[in-house]
Amino acid sequence: MLTMQPAIETFDLVKRYGRTTALAGLTMRVEPGEVFGFLGPNGAGKTTSVKLFVGLAAATSGRATLLGAPLGDRATRRRVGYLPELFRYQPWLRAREVLALHCELAGIAGREHPAEVTAALETVGLVDRADDLVATFSKGMQQRLGLGVALLGRPELVLLDEPTSALDPVGRADVRRIIREARDRGVTVFLNSHLLSEVELVCDRVAVVDAGRVIASGTLEELLGEDSVRLRVTGLDPAARAALGRFGPLTDEGDWLSISPIAAHQIPELVAAIVAAGGQVHAVQPGRASLEERFLSLLGGEATAT
Repeated sequence: MLTMQPAIETFDLVKRYGRTTALAGLTMRVEPGEVFGFLGPNGAGKTTSVKLFVGLAAATSGRATLLGAPLGDRATRRRVGYLPELFRYQPWLRAREVLALHCELAGIAGREHPAEVTAALETVGLVDRADDLVATFSKGMQQRLGLGVALLGRPELVLLDEPTSALDPVGRADVRRIIREARDRGVTVFLNSHLLSEVELVCDRVAVVDAGRVIASGTLEELLGEDSVRLRVTGLDPAARAALGRFGPLTDEGDWLSISPIAAHQIPELVAAIVAAGGQVHAVQPGRASLEERFLSLLGGEATAT
């Protein structure tokens, strides 16, 4: 049964390597059963955070829990799946053998290995390559295999570091499907990705980290703001134009009118009101800031996500 405690919770987590501070006080909370995006520029502390979560490094100070247990707890690690950004599987093994080996390493009962391996192959779309050598796999296929490894043993929390970096658009769509299916089973997915468009499509909440601290977090709606609309309108007298302010804060720029925020369902009503008042609508541009635009604004417009 899945725990109802936070999947990940950190309090002023600090990690120093000599004189270099990789994390300067990371505080965040990842709820169970959500897809959580973790974003930041180079050197922001994302990889360091994941290393702390999986026990590959120890924190200098602060505290954190993973599935309700302190970091480093051995029993908890069995409940966590992990796909690192950089990985390499033995080229002389077949895909099925790689998965069976990781079943053994994960302590999964031997009688369950065949079913676990088959389920992983089906989930990541490698059934027809199950008996092929890893040496014959493209990088994208190896990434699929790594995702299969991370899902072995029905983990409660899966940490994915750049899971779509080597995949084509079809492969990325498959990974989004796999992530959503895992979430539907109650699995928490912690997603570190530089592909902001992918994060925007699949994540429930997002945290942006810089210099080892969270500088913004929340749902995409909270981070990106509300919907807006820009219209090119002619034929309206000043009174009729001003009356459109009932739909929301109005900016009048000659032929162009902008309203922000406005609920998406109100935009057809706005257009109908303009036409009813004798106006002509030449263009309608609904919009909202993209995750990339918001990301760059938070980082001063010069950083790149990784």
